[in-house]
Amino acid sequence: MHRSRSLPMLAIPILMVLAWLTPTAAPCAGGLQHLFGYQEMVQTDMSNLPQWLSALERHLTRDVAEGDCTESLFNRCHLQRWLDFLASIKNLPAREQIDKVNLYANTKPYVLDIDNYAIEDYWAVAREFLYNGGDCEDYAITKFFSLRWLGFANDDIRIVILQDTNLRVPHAVLAVGLNNDILIMDNQSQEVLSHLRIAHYVPLYSVNEKYWWLHLPPFF
Repeated sequence: MHRSRSLPMLAIPILMVLAWLTPTAAPCAGGLQHLFGYQEMVQTDMSNLPQWLSALERHLTRDVAEGDCTESLFNRCHLQRWLDFLASIKNLPAREQIDKVNLYANTKPYVLDIDNYAIEDYWAVAREFLYNGGDCEDYAITKFFSLRWLGFANDDIRIVILQDTNLRVPHAVLAVGLNNDILIMDNQSQEVLSHLRIAHYVPLYSVNEKYWWLHLPPFF
């Protein structure tokens, strides 16, 4: 099991204040309403999440085919193998794709950002994660881009930053709306589970390519 290191918690109260100060119209929430039973407040100002914006930009420029994989350069073909893997499951049913993507990403080693990039918090794109391993949000990011490549709608996928109340640490997972349920792709579990079966996760905020959501307790 891969355990999460602590994500910077200072960002959470700041995001909460920003959310209250920024009124927004509610966009389509896809199939992800009431994640883990919580209410949510949508936000359209993505400037509050510079790490995610940077990852989206780097995904467009770095997660591209690498060309000739016959060369012996170490790790040269990791990205091509990922693209080949995605192509191999392109025609499977959606649930099978989700399960296979979760298992594929979870085979990569868990490595702290400080060891990979010499900084405390870095959101890696697929090329970086597949080459170097990564921590919890890096698994979630690669799963996000994998499902988008496979044709899943942006409105049905979110990276979720949450609190693991068992381990008492922040954590990140990928949530996917499918068949009137929300499935959780987690580097701490080889099995993809319904959010209704997970009692020890408290969502803090979630994000896709266009919006982010602050999650509030049901009684709020």
